Amino acid sequence: MKKADLITKEGWNALEAELKYLWKEERPRVTQAVSDAAALGDRSENAEYIYGKKRLREIDRRVRFLSKRMEVLRVVEPDRRQEGKVYFGAWVELENDDGDQKRYRLVGPDEFNVREGKISIDSPLARALLGKEVDDEIRVRTPNGDQLFYINAIRYKAFED
Repeated sequence: MKKADLITKEGWNALEAELKYLWKEERPRVTQAVSDAAALGDRSENAEYIYGKKRLREIDRRVRFLSKRMEVLRVVEPDRRQEGKVYFGAWVELENDDGDQKRYRLVGPDEFNVREGKISIDSPLARALLGKEVDDEIRVRTPNGDQLFYINAIRYKAFED
Protein backbone atom coordinates (compact mmCIF):
# COMPACT_ATOMS: atom_id res chain seq x y z
CA MET A 1 0.00 0.00 0.00
CA LYS A 2 1.34 3.41 -0.98
CA LYS A 3 1.62 5.79 1.94
CA ALA A 4 -0.39 8.99 1.88
CA ASP A 5 1.30 12.12 0.55
CA LEU A 6 -0.42 14.31 3.13
CA ILE A 7 1.13 16.32 5.95
CA THR A 8 -0.03 18.88 8.48
CA LYS A 9 1.46 22.37 8.48
CA GLU A 10 3.27 21.54 11.75
CA GLY A 11 4.68 18.35 10.22
CA TRP A 12 5.86 20.26 7.13
CA ASN A 13 7.57 22.86 9.33
CA ALA A 14 9.36 20.11 11.28
CA LEU A 15 10.65 18.43 8.08
CA GLU A 16 11.71 21.79 6.68
CA ALA A 17 13.58 22.63 9.91
CA GLU A 18 15.33 19.25 9.89
CA LEU A 19 16.39 19.70 6.26
CA LYS A 20 17.67 23.21 6.93
CA TYR A 21 19.57 22.07 10.05
CA LEU A 22 21.20 19.14 8.25
CA TRP A 23 22.19 21.17 5.20
CA LYS A 24 23.18 24.49 6.79
CA GLU A 25 24.62 23.40 10.15
CA GLU A 26 25.31 19.68 10.57
CA ARG A 27 26.81 18.96 7.13
CA PRO A 28 29.27 21.92 7.13
CA ARG A 29 30.37 21.02 10.68
CA VAL A 30 30.96 17.35 9.81
CA THR A 31 32.67 18.30 6.53
CA GLN A 32 35.09 20.49 8.45
CA ALA A 33 35.75 17.69 10.98
CA VAL A 34 36.48 15.24 8.14
CA SER A 35 38.80 17.75 6.51
CA ASP A 36 40.65 18.30 9.80
CA ALA A 37 40.93 14.55 10.39
CA ALA A 38 42.22 13.99 6.84
CA ALA A 39 44.97 16.54 7.43
CA LEU A 40 46.35 14.36 10.23
CA GLY A 41 47.70 11.82 7.75
CA ASP A 42 46.93 8.07 7.60
CA ARG A 43 43.19 7.83 6.96
CA SER A 44 42.94 4.03 7.16
CA GLU A 45 43.24 4.01 10.96
CA ASN A 46 41.86 7.47 11.67
CA ALA A 47 38.59 6.91 13.59
CA GLU A 48 37.49 10.56 13.32
CA TYR A 49 37.95 10.48 9.54
CA ILE A 50 36.15 7.13 9.12
CA TYR A 51 33.26 8.12 11.39
CA GLY A 52 33.00 11.55 9.76
CA LYS A 53 32.75 10.07 6.26
CA LYS A 54 30.10 7.65 7.48
CA ARG A 55 28.14 10.50 9.10
CA LEU A 56 28.37 12.56 5.88
CA ARG A 57 26.84 9.67 3.92
CA GLU A 58 24.01 9.44 6.48
CA ILE A 59 23.37 13.18 6.28
CA ASP A 60 23.41 13.16 2.47
CA ARG A 61 21.02 10.19 2.36
CA ARG A 62 18.57 11.92 4.73
CA VAL A 63 18.83 15.24 2.83
CA ARG A 64 18.07 13.44 -0.46
CA PHE A 65 15.13 11.61 1.11
CA LEU A 66 13.67 14.78 2.66
CA SER A 67 14.12 16.79 -0.55
CA LYS A 68 12.38 14.16 -2.69
CA ARG A 69 9.64 13.48 -0.15
CA MET A 70 8.85 17.17 0.31
CA GLU A 71 8.39 17.52 -3.46
CA VAL A 72 5.36 15.18 -3.35
CA LEU A 73 3.87 16.06 0.04
CA ARG A 74 0.71 18.16 0.17
CA VAL A 75 0.06 20.32 3.23
CA VAL A 76 -3.55 19.92 4.34
CA GLU A 77 -5.13 22.63 6.45
CA PRO A 78 -8.39 21.92 8.29
CA ASP A 79 -11.52 23.25 6.58
CA ARG A 80 -14.53 24.62 8.50
CA ARG A 81 -16.78 22.23 6.60
CA GLN A 82 -15.00 19.34 8.36
CA GLU A 83 -16.22 20.38 11.84
CA GLY A 84 -18.07 17.57 13.57
CA LYS A 85 -16.52 14.79 11.49
CA VAL A 86 -13.16 13.06 11.58
CA TYR A 87 -10.83 13.90 8.72
CA PHE A 88 -7.10 14.40 8.25
CA GLY A 89 -5.62 16.62 10.96
CA ALA A 90 -8.41 16.03 13.50
CA TRP A 91 -7.81 15.48 17.19
CA VAL A 92 -10.10 12.70 18.40
CA GLU A 93 -10.93 11.52 21.91
CA LEU A 94 -11.83 7.84 22.04
CA GLU A 95 -13.14 5.65 24.83
CA ASN A 96 -12.99 1.86 24.97
CA ASP A 97 -15.41 -0.56 26.68
CA ASP A 98 -13.45 -0.28 29.93
CA GLY A 99 -13.93 3.49 30.04
CA ASP A 100 -10.27 4.22 29.23
CA GLN A 101 -9.90 7.39 27.20
CA LYS A 102 -7.18 8.22 24.69
CA ARG A 103 -6.61 11.16 22.41
CA TYR A 104 -5.13 10.93 18.95
CA ARG A 105 -4.42 13.22 16.05
CA LEU A 106 -4.65 11.91 12.49
CA VAL A 107 -1.47 12.98 10.69
CA GLY A 108 0.61 12.02 7.68
CA PRO A 109 2.89 8.98 7.71
CA ASP A 110 5.96 11.24 7.85
CA GLU A 111 4.97 12.76 11.18
CA PHE A 112 3.26 10.06 13.24
CA ASN A 113 4.48 9.57 16.80
CA VAL A 114 2.35 7.31 18.96
CA ARG A 115 3.94 8.61 22.20
CA GLU A 116 2.69 12.10 21.26
CA GLY A 117 -0.72 10.71 20.26
CA LYS A 118 -0.14 11.25 16.54
CA ILE A 119 -1.30 8.33 14.41
CA SER A 120 -0.80 7.89 10.68
CA ILE A 121 -3.78 8.45 8.41
CA ASP A 122 -2.76 5.09 6.89
CA SER A 123 -3.23 3.18 10.18
CA PRO A 124 -6.22 0.87 10.67
CA LEU A 125 -7.52 3.02 13.55
CA ALA A 126 -7.36 6.23 11.49
CA ARG A 127 -9.02 4.54 8.51
CA ALA A 128 -11.87 3.38 10.75
CA LEU A 129 -12.30 6.91 12.15
CA LEU A 130 -12.52 8.78 8.82
CA GLY A 131 -15.89 10.42 8.28
CA LYS A 132 -17.24 9.44 11.71
CA GLU A 133 -18.96 11.78 14.17
CA VAL A 134 -19.17 12.21 17.95
CA ASP A 135 -21.03 9.30 19.62
CA ASP A 136 -20.27 6.95 16.70
CA GLU A 137 -18.65 3.68 17.56
CA ILE A 138 -15.93 2.03 15.54
CA ARG A 139 -14.53 -1.47 15.53
CA VAL A 140 -10.84 -1.91 14.78
CA ARG A 141 -9.09 -5.20 14.15
CA THR A 142 -5.90 -5.39 16.23
CA PRO A 143 -3.36 -8.18 16.85
CA ASN A 144 -5.21 -8.79 20.16
CA GLY A 145 -8.58 -9.09 18.42
CA ASP A 146 -11.31 -6.61 17.54
CA GLN A 147 -11.60 -3.53 19.73
CA LEU A 148 -14.59 -1.26 20.05
CA PHE A 149 -14.17 2.49 20.56
CA TYR A 150 -16.64 5.33 21.08
CA ILE A 151 -15.91 8.81 19.77
CA ASN A 152 -16.29 11.33 22.60
CA ALA A 153 -14.91 14.46 20.93
CA ILE A 154 -13.53 15.76 17.63
CA ARG A 155 -11.55 18.95 17.30
CA TYR A 156 -9.39 20.67 14.74
CA LYS A 157 -7.43 22.50 17.43
CA ALA A 158 -5.45 20.67 20.11
CA PHE A 159 -7.26 19.50 23.23
CA GLU A 160 -6.45 21.55 26.29
CA ASP A 161 -5.84 19.34 29.32
